[in-house]
Amino acid sequence: MVCIGEMPSNKSVSDEPITQFINCRILRHHKLQREDLWVRGGKILDPEKLFFDEEGFADYRIDCENRIIAPGFIDVQINGGYGIDFSQASDDYSLGIAMVAKKLLQHGVTSFCPTIVTSPPAIYQQVLPQIRVQNGGPDGAGILGVHLEGPFISKEKKGAHPPQFIRSFNIGAIADLLEIYGQLDNVTMVTLAPELPNSGPVIQELARRGIIVSLGHSVANLSQAEAAVLQGSTFITHLFNAMLPFHHRDPGIVGLLTSEKVPAQNRIFYGMIADGIHTHPAALRIAHRAHPKGLVLVTDAVPAMGLPAGCHSLGQQEIHIDGLHAYVAGVYILSLGEHESCHELILILMKTFDPGTTTLSGSIATMDMCVRHFRDASGCSEEAALEAASLHPAELLNLTHCKGTLDYGSDADFVVLDESFTVRETYIAGQQVWKK
Repeated sequence: MVCIGEMPSNKSVSDEPITQFINCRILRHHKLQREDLWVRGGKILDPEKLFFDEEGFADYRIDCENRIIAPGFIDVQINGGYGIDFSQASDDYSLGIAMVAKKLLQHGVTSFCPTIVTSPPAIYQQVLPQIRVQNGGPDGAGILGVHLEGPFISKEKKGAHPPQFIRSFNIGAIADLLEIYGQLDNVTMVTLAPELPNSGPVIQELARRGIIVSLGHSVANLSQAEAAVLQGSTFITHLFNAMLPFHHRDPGIVGLLTSEKVPAQNRIFYGMIADGIHTHPAALRIAHRAHPKGLVLVTDAVPAMGLPAGCHSLGQQEIHIDGLHAYVAGVYILSLGEHESCHELILILMKTFDPGTTTLSGSIATMDMCVRHFRDASGCSEEAALEAASLHPAELLNLTHCKGTLDYGSDADFVVLDESFTVRETYIAGQQVWKK
């Protein structure tokens, strides 16, 4: 993008400078439209009000060189990245989150929900107080609140979650959660299995508090999933993964996409990891065509995102990165106590190492990669691919008054992309925070 330069003195009633982005296509009202974008004071500005009410004009004009401007991407499920694990306590935990927030800017992510996987209570109670809900800026993407994925999930569909820390509800009250998490003050979303006994009152209370309830890591049938939606659940965690597979006599949680028992006002959203690994392109197309307005792209990125292949961690588990695959890593199946000789132990370990599993453990994809793959694999429009990473997560989180759109008055959080959907620049509150 080329800055044309400073314009003549502005007559606006506000002292804030006005920037006009020209020669671009803007995603607005579900269409990429060739029009200018006006920004002032960190907000999207209505040019008609500027012209006619204030008799103002631009202080600065920026030539976008025929690129696309879309709302900033929002990732509601990300476990870490660049060696930082959100599910591991450390003395510099807040610095780790800040580093990931900074790195996400290069992928067009302007806000995200740090996700903590199934962990012992001590981990939750150490790390949750260190995560602050905050606006983004030059130092990194904004934090919209924490996504707690577990531990109230099914052991049968645990995926990479350590089974020894999985819990059930005791009394079916918010006390069950507080006993484990310690607090819910900065929590935006909780993933749980709705078939667990006493889950209904917990779903209702979380929804009453404005916390998104997501169904996942579950063996629920369709009736149990429908009941959870009527109780207040609005999201499905990584559709198709860690749940019963679709069956024509009982489609399970997947059936929520077309369920007739879900009232029209109870809109269901569902996460998709469009990394080319977790979901076959045909399944991606089926989901999108069945319920396009509910699809929310998530990375489910693990700490190994941005790092070379090899062994890394995710919470209490070791994972192995092989290409674009992240698997639960292998383990040594003998212990030191069984052998007195270290030499003997080493020889036996070399023969008894379990090389790993085929259980997927999150992804190492970035959000811009997911947007590109979703567009290509589903055959959807450019607009649909971009909205799945911006508008839809904002709608899920009830943030469309400020995030996920380029409507007048919205936060000026946006990403500039070329025709190949490569991120060229990222803006937060109208300020350029990253440039390729």
